[in-house]
Amino acid sequence: MQKSLYPRRGRSIKKVLIPFAFLLPYLVIYLTFTLYPTAYSVVLSFMKFKGGNLSFVGLKNFQFLFSDPVFFKAIANTFIILLIQVPIQTLLAVVLANFLNKKLLRCKGLLRMIIFMPVLIDTVSYSIVFRLFFNTENGMINNFLRSLGMAGPDWLNVGFLSKAVIMIAMTWRWTGYNTVIILGGLQNIPMELYEAASIDGASTGQQFWNITIPGIKPVLLFSVILSVTGTLQLFTEPYLLTYGGPVNETLTIVQYLYKVGFKTFNFGAASAGSYVLAIMIGILTFLQLRVTKED
Repeated sequence: MQKSLYPRRGRSIKKVLIPFAFLLPYLVIYLTFTLYPTAYSVVLSFMKFKGGNLSFVGLKNFQFLFSDPVFFKAIANTFIILLIQVPIQTLLAVVLANFLNKKLLRCKGLLRMIIFMPVLIDTVSYSIVFRLFFNTENGMINNFLRSLGMAGPDWLNVGFLSKAVIMIAMTWRWTGYNTVIILGGLQNIPMELYEAASIDGASTGQQFWNITIPGIKPVLLFSVILSVTGTLQLFTEPYLLTYGGPVNETLTIVQYLYKVGFKTFNFGAASAGSYVLAIMIGILTFLQLRVTKED
């Protein structure tokens, strides 16, 4: 009787080990490319890299960041773009989602694909295309304005205009993505609610504010959080469209960290800055969740 227990015990051990064997490749990749770099960057934020040697400097990297006016300029630029672009993008996404949700609309699948397609285009590629569109000398936009007898502005080298170009590019690319998310929320709202509201004499506007908005609130919050997080990490568009200029007018937080890390090789300050950015994202996400919960 005692001997017959061993095969069962062996089978039970195999049942435990087999799932771990399948998970092992993922765990190795996660530890190598995510957990270790994250832990190392925490250590690096308190260190100074000089001549290939690391030395502990405590909070000096954070002091460097908060004493650098360019860092605050980058924060201001990022938040200006965020506060203007995200609401416009979200509003457009809600309007488009409502349009695509119409019962009598034809070619719904085709229209959804067209609206969603910009997000499938590589960030570098579309940024270069927008740079060509808004080129001062030979850009399509200025050529069109000249054909109307108007002088085309220097889009990429004038303060707020350069920010506007970045916001236009971001809105073009990401509105479709948010539209699809919001459309999913709209399709989960029972049509019976609208029918009952119509019978009670509710107008289209009243139905929108009292049924649609509360119904899509969770996906709307999700969409806004994604947009805010993405904008705070904005890099490719300003880097390729304006190179952070003119005079740091479009320099974003991530661009600043890139310059500090890879232009001046101050990797400690760049690592410290990345955690300042992570804290910003965490605070804004918490505030959005808190405000929505209170509502």
